[in-house]
Amino acid sequence: MDYKIILDEIKPTEEEKDKVRDVSGHLLDFLNDKCYVSGIDAEAVLVGSVAKKTYLRGKSDIDIFISFPLSTDKKDLKQMGLDLAHQCCDAFNAEPYHQFASHPYVTTEIDGFKIDFVPCYQIDDGSQLKSAVDRTILHTKFVQANLKEGQNEEVLLLKRFMDMTGTYGSEFKVGGFAGYLCELLIIKYGTFENTLKEAADWQFGHTIDLMEYGTAKMFKDPLICIDPTDKNRNVGAALRLDKYSQFIQSARNYLNSDKKYEYFYPLNKYLDKDSILNEFKARESNMIAIKFDIPQIPLDTLHPQLKKTADSLKRQLDKNDFLVFQHDYWTDEESCAVILLELAVSKLNNIKVHEGPRVYYRQACDNFIEKFSLENCYLLDDMLVYNAKREFTTPESFISNLLTKEHISIIKVGKNLTEPILDSYNIIDIEDLANDDFLIFLDDFLYPNQHIKR
Repeated sequence: MDYKIILDEIKPTEEEKDKVRDVSGHLLDFLNDKCYVSGIDAEAVLVGSVAKKTYLRGKSDIDIFISFPLSTDKKDLKQMGLDLAHQCCDAFNAEPYHQFASHPYVTTEIDGFKIDFVPCYQIDDGSQLKSAVDRTILHTKFVQANLKEGQNEEVLLLKRFMDMTGTYGSEFKVGGFAGYLCELLIIKYGTFENTLKEAADWQFGHTIDLMEYGTAKMFKDPLICIDPTDKNRNVGAALRLDKYSQFIQSARNYLNSDKKYEYFYPLNKYLDKDSILNEFKARESNMIAIKFDIPQIPLDTLHPQLKKTADSLKRQLDKNDFLVFQHDYWTDEESCAVILLELAVSKLNNIKVHEGPRVYYRQACDNFIEKFSLENCYLLDDMLVYNAKREFTTPESFISNLLTKEHISIIKVGKNLTEPILDSYNIIDIEDLANDDFLIFLDDFLYPNQHIKR
């Protein structure tokens, strides 16, 4: 297949490349001059996809790492790194915002580009690691040294393919392939198509060890890709099982498809609110949407907490016989979130079997009978049981009881979400939410994995 048409659309334009070089060059010059004049033993280095020339058009975020010698005190590294970042922002009339990874860093916007200034230690290999971000410069150098001429275009094709099939991005809300992992796949397999041909036959625990470190047995992840710069790290550690599986199947679908071009573009699908809502009605499931306010916390913190809360709520419903067929969460990442539950039942009978001990344990059975009275107890196979009155017969009443100050501790709620949920939650009709991004979420809820096939 000729990929020129696709590459012409996804490669950065010459204007974009020139502007990226110009802006990043000025930032690096300012920081390194400032270090020289101030006598600070540090060096500003361009890292990431911009430095490796593997960024897609319109996604040219500029990552600048300010590296300090290993002998630098951690407190001094943070302070000097942040001070340099603030001085750079001041010089370019930009507003600095603090973020936090292994330690604080500064993010801003300059000339239309998102810029990250990250303090780190200057290391030669993974054994010297003092914080997780320290590897990034080594990653950049490795890819620059090992990605052959023209292979950056193969990386772009792979990233675009993954993006359009919903498997690209290592941030928690996606759980897919990191950019660095994509680059290592191309270094390993040579081309985009070869990567897909190999991936079509991957098994759980597939291993890539470019440097032949032999440390794969340390890991139990779906994909094990040993970091060439650190033998004790799996680059695929953040890749979730579902995204790993989706990529394998999307590779097979693509290789067998006569519509290959379509895999590099968004799904051409018109979303009609009435059709989607009618489809939910046709399923005759009990749909429960719990909407609540969200706190102002980093997205990498918010998404894990939302998933933890949704999963725990699902487990409690299942445990109490309200069988959850499917569940998920959605957030606008600004003000609110929704946990969506599709249940197989709308109402339960008002009694349930309360299990006791097996008949062979005499003392335990005597205690059980004493507590619940002989008239109420009976045997179910070899287990002593009695019929207890069910406190809640609808999932809505059960949820309303759970989401109270007295009982919310029963579920595992993200630590930043407890108060917002208690203060603001409402059980609402999905029809009241079905617009814009939430409509896309509902469509994906109805038709899982639609992005991996065309």
